[in-house]
Amino acid sequence: MGKERRGRLRGAVLCALLLGSLAGCAGPQAERQRDGGAAYPSGSLDLAGSSSMEKLTDALAEGFMEQYPDVAVTVQFTGSSAGIEAVVNGSADIGNISRNLSEEETDRGARAYVVALDGIAVCVDSANPVTEITERQLRDIFTGKIRNWAELGGGDVPIVPIGREAGSGTRETFEGLLGISGRCTYGNEMDSTGAVMARITSTPGAIGYVSFDAVSIEAEKDKRNNVHTLSLDGVEPTIENVKEGNYLLSRPFLMVTHGELSAQSELVRLWFCYVYSEEGRSIAEKAGLAVPDGSFELKPAGIGYDDSK
Repeated sequence: MGKERRGRLRGAVLCALLLGSLAGCAGPQAERQRDGGAAYPSGSLDLAGSSSMEKLTDALAEGFMEQYPDVAVTVQFTGSSAGIEAVVNGSADIGNISRNLSEEETDRGARAYVVALDGIAVCVDSANPVTEITERQLRDIFTGKIRNWAELGGGDVPIVPIGREAGSGTRETFEGLLGISGRCTYGNEMDSTGAVMARITSTPGAIGYVSFDAVSIEAEKDKRNNVHTLSLDGVEPTIENVKEGNYLLSRPFLMVTHGELSAQSELVRLWFCYVYSEEGRSIAEKAGLAVPDGSFELKPAGIGYDDSK
């Protein structure tokens, strides 16, 4: 049996287990009855967190509400750290994060579950002739050691590093993977993925980092986005390279609960069942994200999935 089929079968088994745990469960939300007599869930789910997960979460929320029309899903894109805080303090049911949990966050009861794998694309304005960069050069740019594109074979144009705000999961992952945490020198710090893209397109000499799904392949081809991506150490920033483990700047997308999943409300468990279903996996793939071929293990962990079985 192939890995993809095994992964989808495990997803189906997981959903069956989660749905089984809902049988006879009286959650805090009201229920009405379908025509056939089965319980029809109603209520609301509040999600908060990473703006890099906006495309995925919006699509999941839309599909979930189509399946469960009496459930309202609201999402706020406040950044990974703010999303975790909202879950821990009870103002959100689920947090979206694009970085791993810290030990302190785990100690406070946060539990993270991987839902997809993403890459971080390094982008420059479309007028920049540079098309590739090394890991060392990228570190040197963002720590201020390289300050002009002429040093990298480009024009005599000052480099303007664009980054995310403190507390951003994308920023923490980018700096962490490059080993430059807390040492970056930014020309601008933006509060969302979209703001980073906008600043790159409007700033000659700019370089920044964004989630893969912020860079449409078709839009890149005809330059509607006015940016292009850089290969890193000769590896193109593609979801295939992320899935195969060839691209350095890759990270998990995770969803967080306060406490174990088994202790969550009926609607939260139903949400995770949907996310891990075949439809949920398909939504992740259509959002331009990698879905590991093996199983998603629902256990508290940093990256949190195990593809070895």
